[in-house]
Amino acid sequence: MPLLSLAQGVEVVRLARRTLDSYVSTEERPKSARWTGYLGERRGAFVTLNLRAPEGQSLRGCIGFPYPVKELGEAVVEATIGAASEDPRFPPVQLSELAEILVEVSALTKPETIKVDRRSELPSTIRTGTDGLIISTSYQSGLLLPQVAVEFNLTPADFLTETCIKAGLPPDSWLLDGVNVQRFQAEVFAELVARGTIKAVTFK
Repeated sequence: MPLLSLAQGVEVVRLARRTLDSYVSTEERPKSARWTGYLGERRGAFVTLNLRAPEGQSLRGCIGFPYPVKELGEAVVEATIGAASEDPRFPPVQLSELAEILVEVSALTKPETIKVDRRSELPSTIRTGTDGLIISTSYQSGLLLPQVAVEFNLTPADFLTETCIKAGLPPDSWLLDGVNVQRFQAEVFAELVARGTIKAVTFK
């Protein structure tokens, strides 16, 4: 999957911002668009909404598509609406909050299953700040973006444990042969100021 340029990253964040402002203001989903170029490529994507406050940022919503099942433009639009109105952890975003919300878009690579000889070797294969994780069984699944490990200062083993918990599984389930562990990478672009400057984000 080709990397996004900074200009393309800026464009996807602005797409998410326009979608957020429009949907929260009108509660109407945008009409389907014909996506071209890199926006027309199927790619996983997550949209994260962070609420700015004097004491720092706090999560306001995060929804996305782990797998490349939608065109990137459509994935960003739908994930933005989901983050604003469908994240079960939060009430829907209100019009009064828009000026204090910072939009972040993560464009994902295709997840790959991590293969090791012994499950205890899994932590050694994970690059903190680079790899995100999906842990799943036939009936449960959980995902954590790469930035989560850095934001919460998690070791690779901790990251595996927290992804299991996100999936609703026992914390040490990643050690079990029947549990699938996948990794992916994310190109992340985020607003520094609401409706303002956008930058590429690295997590180290």
